[in-house]
Amino acid sequence: MRISWLFFLIAVLVACIVTVACNLWNMGWVTPPADRYIVGIGGLVTIVLLAVLYYKAVRPFHALSNGVDLLRAQDFSSRLSKVNSAEADEIVDMFNSMMSQLKSERLRLREQNHFFDLVISVSPMGIVILDTYGRITMANPSAVSFFGCDSVSDVVGHSLDEIGSALPKAIAKIRQNDIETLRLSDSMIYRCSRLSFMDNGFAHPFVLIERMTDEVVKAEKKAYEKVVRMIAHEVNNSMAGVNSTLDTASTIIEESGSAELADVAQVLRVCQERCVAMSRFITAFANVVKIPEANLVDGELNGLVMVCRGFMESMCNKQNVELRLTLSDSDIEVKIDEVLFEQALLNILKNSIESIGRGGVVEIVTTQNPPTLTVIDNGPGISEEVRQRLFTPFYSSKPQGQGLGLIFISDVLTKHNCRFSLTTSADDGLTRFFIAFPK
Repeated sequence: MRISWLFFLIAVLVACIVTVACNLWNMGWVTPPADRYIVGIGGLVTIVLLAVLYYKAVRPFHALSNGVDLLRAQDFSSRLSKVNSAEADEIVDMFNSMMSQLKSERLRLREQNHFFDLVISVSPMGIVILDTYGRITMANPSAVSFFGCDSVSDVVGHSLDEIGSALPKAIAKIRQNDIETLRLSDSMIYRCSRLSFMDNGFAHPFVLIERMTDEVVKAEKKAYEKVVRMIAHEVNNSMAGVNSTLDTASTIIEESGSAELADVAQVLRVCQERCVAMSRFITAFANVVKIPEANLVDGELNGLVMVCRGFMESMCNKQNVELRLTLSDSDIEVKIDEVLFEQALLNILKNSIESIGRGGVVEIVTTQNPPTLTVIDNGPGISEEVRQRLFTPFYSSKPQGQGLGLIFISDVLTKHNCRFSLTTSADDGLTRFFIAFPK
């Protein structure tokens, strides 16, 4: 019960007592005349005491009750007024000081939270917060982009395994408090940290995702560019001198007409061919680091595929592979460097044919919205070990491979600002090289 209501009840009770006493006197129950004055004086004194009680006790308690209401409503901007009581005013001053500190602290926390929200929202590092059940409760725009989703609503409320892209599935396999570097089948490289922070006495797991693709690719390219150029320079110079010497020697032997040296001349010609092959082989490595910048102009994707159709069919026919084209009915307008992209497409097709061996089917599928191109083959697929090393310089799963084809493809598609991936589906066993052009 509030203090003001208690005071009101006391005042009503005193008034009732005074009224009853007066009525008893009027009825003759109280006979001495002096009692009339005593009752009047008693009533007056009671009223005075009630007034003193109100100003000295009830009013301060009422002010403190208002303070409790302010705290309950978390209204830290309002203040209590003094009640002209030394003890009560001291409590009021302390309360007002506490409210000022709470308001300042609340404002500081809001400013800090706003600052952290801004930093998280614009951070190039992906940040994902999980609940105790592994469901995503918060993800910043960078994390949503890394996951290949369009909006935060596509990831919040879902577990990492439920999101369709490869990155969250790989992160789900990372143990708590571990840090791993993930190289995915789309040539992207991420450094992922799965940690936790304390909030209200509970550990909340979160994930930091740092894309390191550009830094790693630049470092790798700088390293192998220097090595390749040095090797190419030395090998080509040596091969040029050796080839010239072999050509002179074989010409002299052939002009001599000696039957006994005919076999020697033939061996020399074979050595020349091997020198030329060696020069071409090392030149192929050197050409990887000399890819020109893409000259992106308006182009039509279906038309480019049809231009390459004849050459692609001849590549397939040599290995008895069927080529199927499933192109969109509408034109697909994209920004493209036709020369570079044509070479990349032929490299992708070549990889598919080599994966199949002989027989089998390669299908090229395009869509308009969004603009995509997918090369599908029914080869043996990509193992987990190979998938983890895709787009690594000089790595190849083929006996005669140089490990340069996917590096060239990755560089060209990156220059086109395309998203791409090379995966084997567990559902149908088909291998897909997926390319998505920017809208």
